[in-house]
Amino acid sequence: MQKKICVVGLGYIGLPTAVTFANHGVRVHGVDVNEKAVEMIQNKQLHIEENGLQERLDKAIDEGYLTASTKPVEADVFIIAVPSPINPDKTANLEYVRAATASVVPYLKKGNLVVLESTVPPKTVENVMLPELIKANLELGLELFVSHSPERVIPGKIFEELIKNDRIVGGINEKSSLLTKELYETFVKGQIHITDATTAELVKVMENTYRDVNIAFANELAKIAETMDVNVWEAIKFANFHPRVNIHFPGPGVGGHCIAVDPWFLVELSPEAKIIELARKTNDGMPAYTAQKTSQILQEAKKTSGKIAVLGLAFKGNVDDMRESPSTDVIEELQKLGLEVVSYDPHIKTNTHPTQTQSLQEATSAADVILVLTDHNEFKELQPTSILDNVATPIVFDTKNCLQRDVWEQAGFVFNTLGDSKNKNLN
Repeated sequence: MQKKICVVGLGYIGLPTAVTFANHGVRVHGVDVNEKAVEMIQNKQLHIEENGLQERLDKAIDEGYLTASTKPVEADVFIIAVPSPINPDKTANLEYVRAATASVVPYLKKGNLVVLESTVPPKTVENVMLPELIKANLELGLELFVSHSPERVIPGKIFEELIKNDRIVGGINEKSSLLTKELYETFVKGQIHITDATTAELVKVMENTYRDVNIAFANELAKIAETMDVNVWEAIKFANFHPRVNIHFPGPGVGGHCIAVDPWFLVELSPEAKIIELARKTNDGMPAYTAQKTSQILQEAKKTSGKIAVLGLAFKGNVDDMRESPSTDVIEELQKLGLEVVSYDPHIKTNTHPTQTQSLQEATSAADVILVLTDHNEFKELQPTSILDNVATPIVFDTKNCLQRDVWEQAGFVFNTLGDSKNKNLN
């Protein structure tokens, strides 16, 4: 008999996962507490932006393989893909995971499989999920099977990576792992690696923490380069020609639901996470550093105050995801310095930030600095002559090394790049 899957959480991971299963002939019921999101999905409308999602959603619903509501239903498999953010004190907020787990308990029956996809601190399955799941009065590992299989995809390429990437599966016992492996073999073409649940939890957090530490290293290099007449982007490019070196790139901060969050899970769990904590604080300090650099650029232009046109609110290029975006922190730091800020992001179609406008011309009108915080293609392709007459002072500060310096300088802009005191053009 064909399995039925219930996916709890229809956000950036849950909805693409549900749609992918549905497109492979599996009956899927999606659940979300956001009534507006559910209504939009039912009407084949998107509440998130992701390449290829619209046509895949249309196909899933039109063929009758995907339904959605605010309540779970009985199924053979339950996949939990809900947020796992951090609290203001940097501790893990696992209430969404706990509540989602509790929500499926009334629908569980013998032989069911529950899979957690959310990225979580090690021991979350054991300490948060299992205490809820035992309320189903089913013997764990014999009548009810439980696993963790963390998503490992990047926004903008989710469907490609869901299928091609290797996957980690960690069950509470061997049967749980094997059932989960069989489940994802429905569409995964990469290797599926089996381990235990706690190891799987740690693996995903390790992957993101590695990247965060690497970015912190790059940000420190950027600061160092600015004191010694070196372009850090050029230096990193040359260093990465070494076969065993892979230095990431600097930026105005680190955002997203994973890299900016997951390292704190390890800091909370162990006093030994000293390098991890320092790296996280280094990256969290980049918005203030970026704001100070912007103020310095203004002062070099003999201006004591001014208007900053922020280009980019999403945490990465070509997506509409603002979760943990450093742009919001940069804006806050700029405002603390007494600077006026207007922000623009072509991928975020409704004004979600108080400084936001839907008009590039309005954002750049009478601006003293064009501050690029996100490397959207729209900004890479922006012709500086189209806004030259609109700005008050032709200055640009590119924190992502994504603009063509020669084009902007030929148009008459003073060009600044994060981590580059030489003002050399590398594009």
